[in-house]
Order: sequence, then C-alpha cells, then structure tokens
Amino acid sequence: MRRSPLDEGRRWLEQAEEDLRWAKHLARRGGYHIACFLAQQVGEKALKAFLYAQGEEVVLGYSIERLCRDAAQWESRFDRHVTRWAVLDSYYVPTRYPNSLPDSIPARVYTRTSLGRPCVWQKRS
Repeated sequence: MRRSPLDEGRRWLEQAEEDLRWAKHLARRGGYHIACFLAQQVGEKALKAFLYAQGEEVVLGYSIERLCRDAAQWESRFDRHVTRWAVLDSYYVPTRYPNSLPDSIPARVYTRTSLGRPCVWQKRS
C-alpha cells in the first residue's frame, strides 16, 4: 500500500531530525567535517519532506538551493531562506573527500575556527 503524501513527508522529516541530532553531537565532539555534511543532509531531507508532503511523487537531487526554490513554489516563505540555506550545498562534497581539497583533508579544513560562526542549526544568542 502506498503511503499518503503527509506520511511520506513525516518519514523524511523523522530522518532529518535524527540526522540533526547526530550532527549536533558530532559538532560538540569536534567532528566538524562530518557535522557539516550532515547539516547539508538535514536540509536536503527536511526540504524533501516538505515537498513529499505537498504530494510530489519523486523528489530528486541534493541541492538545498534548488529544493528550497521548489518548496517556494508551494509556500512563498521559503523564498526568504534560499540564500542563507544554500551555503549548505558547499558542504556536500568537500566535507567528505580529500581529493576535493588541494593539499589537505576535510578533517583538517573543517574546524571550529575555520567555520568562524555558529552552524546553521545552532540558535544565535
């Protein structure tokens, strides 16, 4: 039996919430490169959750910017987040693969100091 759009959206959102829990844990423990990758995954899965809940049957791709623009076709409030959330797209590949970074590895490049500002999932004081 096929799931309802809302049930499929909830399923994707539940996984996004679980990934967020682990991203926060890894960031606290110093695993910034993996936390950044998971932050991208959280955004991707949460946006896909929204799109599935709207009745989309197949949602492909990993670009936060594109998914956010797609979501804005259903709900205009997503428009104001596109630019801010699109930074997550830059965490999809270089946080995982040494050959995406000249002369280094993700574990050395993505550090608390290099990120310089609160991660997108952290509340600002």
